[in-house]
Amino acid sequence: MDFNVKKLASDAGVFFTRAVQYTEEKLGQAEKTELDAHLENLIARADCTKNWTEKIFRQTEVLLQPNPSARIEEFFYEKLDRKIPSRTTNAELLGQYMQDAAKDFGPGTPYGSTLITVGEFQRRLGAAEREFLQTSAINFLTPLRNFLEGDWKTISKERRLLENRRLDLDVCKARLKKAKLAEAKAAAAPDFQETRPRNYVLSASASALLSAEVDKAEHELRVAQTEFDRQAEVTRLLLEGISSTHVNHLRCLHEFAEAEVAYYAQCHKHMQDLQKELSRANGDTFPDAFAVNASTSGMSPGPAPLPTATLPGVSSPSHPPNGSNALESNTLKIEEVKPPATGTRKAKVLYDYDAADTSELSLLADELITVYTVPGMDPDWLIGERGNQKGKVPVTYLELLS
Repeated sequence: MDFNVKKLASDAGVFFTRAVQYTEEKLGQAEKTELDAHLENLIARADCTKNWTEKIFRQTEVLLQPNPSARIEEFFYEKLDRKIPSRTTNAELLGQYMQDAAKDFGPGTPYGSTLITVGEFQRRLGAAEREFLQTSAINFLTPLRNFLEGDWKTISKERRLLENRRLDLDVCKARLKKAKLAEAKAAAAPDFQETRPRNYVLSASASALLSAEVDKAEHELRVAQTEFDRQAEVTRLLLEGISSTHVNHLRCLHEFAEAEVAYYAQCHKHMQDLQKELSRANGDTFPDAFAVNASTSGMSPGPAPLPTATLPGVSSPSHPPNGSNALESNTLKIEEVKPPATGTRKAKVLYDYDAADTSELSLLADELITVYTVPGMDPDWLIGERGNQKGKVPVTYLELLS
């Protein structure tokens, strides 16, 4: 091991000198060269850019990969310059589980066939999510990382050099000031008399030494000032490049937003397609989810039909078809309908609904009502009760509670 004692001692001396200098500047006991206002503004803007870019980068990482362990694993892969393995998204895994379960339950059964359908759309959602994650990582995260790990490190290095040049300049200023003060003091109080030639010679020699010390200090100051000005210009050019960084990050932000819009549009389309698939299979799979056995007045064991309003991205549904209303109004009198002994359920109203006639019950969003069905009733409608009010209500406006 090459252990350079001289270099170690020199570095330790520089460190100690810098520490003393910083302390004196803080206490106001040493002169400090101030940077020009334009450079100070550039430095403040650069610090602001770095801080917010770092926060946005970290939070985007959390958004795209909420699992901390996975983020740490990806970090090590990047540092080792190895390709990050492709991961199955949660939606894809859920879709696979659903389809595997359908094989055991029987793909020909209502539950099994629905699992296959929903599982397929979950896999499509997972594929869309995977594409969004990859696009966002390339178009948004990578430029931010390149700035933090590349451009900003260069800027920080040049700023440290500028600070060292400033400290060197201040040391030279202090040294020159001290040399001039000593020269002036010697000139004001000469230590010799005309009757003593030996003292005159010694004082003249000391004056020459002081003058040489001043000349040397002035030369060192000029060199330090030149190096400081050169480093200030280099730093200024790098800091002015922050404007170009903002332009680049703006473009990346647009690409990230466009990728996010495309992703959610795909998800919305997949959910609409799933809703249509379930609606087509609704009649065969769930012929009457609330069918009541006339002899027992019990609920059928089949699951409830999926309300339209519970699917993502679906707005308030239109009124259900009323083609059978005329027939029902002739055969079903609301005031004569009695709730079954068992089989009633609570339901939460999802949207406001205005009754079309006296046989229907108006609804207010978020209220709870009791619902049930009667034999021969249109499966798109239920009987709803609220206090002593009673009437038909559309199923699509309700969230059925267990």
